[in-house]
Amino acid sequence: MQRLELSDLDYVGDGLDRPECVMTTRSGDMFTPNKQGGISIVRADGRTEHILARNAPEGFLPNGIALLPDRSVLIANLGPSGGVYHLAMDGTLTPKLLEIEGRQLEPTNFVGIDRKSRIWVTVSTKQIPREQSMRKGFGDGYIIMIDGKGPRVVAENIGFTNEAIVDPTGHWLYVAETIARRTSRFPIRADGTLGEKEVFAEYREPSTFPDGFTFDSEGAVWIVSVVSNRVIRAMPDGRQHILIEDADPALLAEIEDDFQNDRYGRPQLDTGGKRQLANLSGISFGGPDLKTVYLGSLFGSRLATFRSPVAGAAPVHWDF
Repeated sequence: MQRLELSDLDYVGDGLDRPECVMTTRSGDMFTPNKQGGISIVRADGRTEHILARNAPEGFLPNGIALLPDRSVLIANLGPSGGVYHLAMDGTLTPKLLEIEGRQLEPTNFVGIDRKSRIWVTVSTKQIPREQSMRKGFGDGYIIMIDGKGPRVVAENIGFTNEAIVDPTGHWLYVAETIARRTSRFPIRADGTLGEKEVFAEYREPSTFPDGFTFDSEGAVWIVSVVSNRVIRAMPDGRQHILIEDADPALLAEIEDDFQNDRYGRPQLDTGGKRQLANLSGISFGGPDLKTVYLGSLFGSRLATFRSPVAGAAPVHWDF
């Protein structure tokens, strides 16, 4: 697969604020979180709409979002109060999950749904502030699953849990372990509990910290890396291909040294935001043929986009 240059990218959307991830639909409408306390919708005709919560808790910071069949959304709150909220299209915000096992949820990274209407929630770390967990070998992140029986923790001791998505087969839950620098997966049992974790891909290029990811129609996982602004296609046979990168190699080497010597933290993480790709954090396939790739970011105000020779796998919300 041919490597891309920054000049090969186009951009869509206008006035987005921290579009950390992007939900694409067959209609062409795309949904992203909005740092101001809600979501933004990039319509198929190019218009951008913003729907902000009227009653958000203090410090509310939308991170991962899940699109529901009625086009309302679930929002993971990365703010200090954590939790998962439901946002209606009229701006009404309602708590969905604020505690687990008798304790308040820490800042919450991701929320997603699967084809069986289960909800998957990730908390990157129990450490507050979260930066305390950004060190080599540390992992206290966990995953919650919500079904008809209620919420329960289904996986623990993860190296900074980021996105967690059920694959197109429905048999595996894939998880980005950002600080462990790998994509792992768990077999899903009939009752929704998870089997033993196995590593799908480890990322050895300097300063690769996997964040968002998606699947293509050939079984590969496409991941984006914060800091290095990489898009990587990882195949089931272990092959990996970097499709694009936006970083200074010398700076990446310094950050890698910082990581290896326990000096990594928010300043290193945020360096990717100073580049054109603005700290890549989300990726989705869209377009009529599912061959257009859209990239979300932590510091961007638009979505970068390019064409892929391989179609993506339709996400669970594709026909919503």
